[in-house]
Amino acid sequence: MIEYELLKIIWWVLVGVLLIGFALTDGFDMGAMALMPFVGKTDNERRAAINTIAPHWDGNQVWFITAGGALFAAWPMVYAVAFSGMYWALLLVLFALFLRPVGFDYRSKLENTQWRTSWDWGLCLGGAVPALVFGVAFGNLFLGVPFGLDETLRSQYTGSFFALLNPFALVCGIVSLSMLCAHGGSWLMLRTDGDLFHRSAKATQLMAAIFLACFLVAGAWLYFGSIEGYSYATAIDTNAALNPLAKEVVTNANHGWMNNYSTYPITIAAPVAAILGAILALISAGKQKAAITFTGTSLMIVGAILTAGFALFPFLLPSNIDPTSSLTMWDAVSSHKTLGVMTVAACIFVPLILIYTSWSYYKMWGVITNKHIEENSHSLY
Repeated sequence: MIEYELLKIIWWVLVGVLLIGFALTDGFDMGAMALMPFVGKTDNERRAAINTIAPHWDGNQVWFITAGGALFAAWPMVYAVAFSGMYWALLLVLFALFLRPVGFDYRSKLENTQWRTSWDWGLCLGGAVPALVFGVAFGNLFLGVPFGLDETLRSQYTGSFFALLNPFALVCGIVSLSMLCAHGGSWLMLRTDGDLFHRSAKATQLMAAIFLACFLVAGAWLYFGSIEGYSYATAIDTNAALNPLAKEVVTNANHGWMNNYSTYPITIAAPVAAILGAILALISAGKQKAAITFTGTSLMIVGAILTAGFALFPFLLPSNIDPTSSLTMWDAVSSHKTLGVMTVAACIFVPLILIYTSWSYYKMWGVITNKHIEENSHSLY
């Protein structure tokens, strides 16, 4: 059996990989649909944009479902507090996601301009709202979540939905939205041609520039602002079982959550990768180099998610009303046996997901043109 401490690290890494996989795949789905009403000026262009993701969007959501399941199994307390405390925000995401399958299936059922335009905006909201809310949620992790644990480890959440919409979290939401929109725009560059391709390139440039500006603002806010970071006051037992209250946490106003970057200098590679990816996407989109642009936006996503993960490490759900109640990867975790069994299952099923995902993209690759839409008008979305 693998050491308990190592298993905790493995699952911290694995959940991070699942989140990155979700952002890289379903991220361009959401981004492409968020941009679709703006870059698609004709019905055929909008249908072309929709059909670039038609064979893949539901399969891409496997990453999201798997990440949620892994969070529930590996860190049940984190799942419980986050999903109950941020209930209304998650409901908003859920109902926004409902617009996607319904919109895809019903949009082209009627040849009516108002009908199709309404569904186009529904698909836009279905892509933009989750992208924005995910970023807002991550932003609130840096500020701390208003919950505490009693002596029986029952959580008590004292926040509200509107409290989540604070200035710093909204900046993080714009980071997430612009990042996924840039990724969606680069995807449309890969899979379309003509005017839709050129508009997508311009949209990608704009979104990459917004991401770069807001990412730097958020970083400066954390470094120079009044946002406090958390750290342990005493050494902890990384092999201990679930007991979040068996530690002491102190706040640190000196550069907030940035201390991990000085403690582990290698982690600086994450924000550097995000910045370089944004610059690469900005330049290559201007030169209409689709593959390089997609590489740049992918690098943006990987770098941005790792930047947040490295800064928060080892905290998963910090508490701003009782820092000692904060949930970390060491003490809010499942049992040794549970993590061991899950690791075996992950070794089997994660490669299977990668294999069938890669195969589906290989078999269904190609540029979606106006001619293709016209010749298959009754068989495509």
